[in-house]
Amino acid sequence: MNFHAQQRKIEAESLPIRSSVGIMLLNEQGKVFVGRRKPKWVADHSAKIWQMPQGGIEKFEPPRTAALRELREETGVTSAEVIAEHAEWLTYELPDDLVGVALKGRYRGQRQKWFAMRFLGDDSEIDISGKGGKPEFEAWRWAPMDMVPKLIVPFKRPLYERVVQAFSHLSAN
Repeated sequence: MNFHAQQRKIEAESLPIRSSVGIMLLNEQGKVFVGRRKPKWVADHSAKIWQMPQGGIEKFEPPRTAALRELREETGVTSAEVIAEHAEWLTYELPDDLVGVALKGRYRGQRQKWFAMRFLGDDSEIDISGKGGKPEFEAWRWAPMDMVPKLIVPFKRPLYERVVQAFSHLSAN
C-alpha cells in the first residue's frame, strides 16, 4: 500500500459511522417501494441507483420516530404502520473511493435500524417532490422483494440481502 492509500485509510478510520434508519415499505401485494437516485458521487451519471427510503436519526430521536419522519420526508407517505423491526442494527462501510465524498464526506458508513411498514394508502399519496426540501428520488416504483438487493449499489447489497431475509415472511411473492 502506497503512502497516499495508507493516509486515506487512516483518515477514513477517523470518520464516524452515522446512525440512521431504513424503511421497507410494502404495498398490499407485498411489493417494496424503491426510489431511483442519481447521486453526485457516482462518476457515471447515467448509472441509476434504486434504494429503499432511509435517513439519519436526529439527536434524542427514537429510531421508530425517525423512520416515520424519513418515510414522510422522502415519499410523502403518512398512511403506513410499522409491522416489523429488524432485531439488529446493520452496518455498511463505504468503499475507499467514496469515503470523504458520499454521506456529505462526514461519515465512513452507516449503522441502520430497519423497519418494515405496511402502506395503507393508495399510490396517489406518494409524492417524491421533496415538498420544500431537496428530493431524494427522481422516480419510484414497486418491486418484488427478492429483486430489491439487485437494484442497490454493490457495497450495500449484503445489508439489503439481510433486510430481505429478515422481512421475507411479509411478502406475497
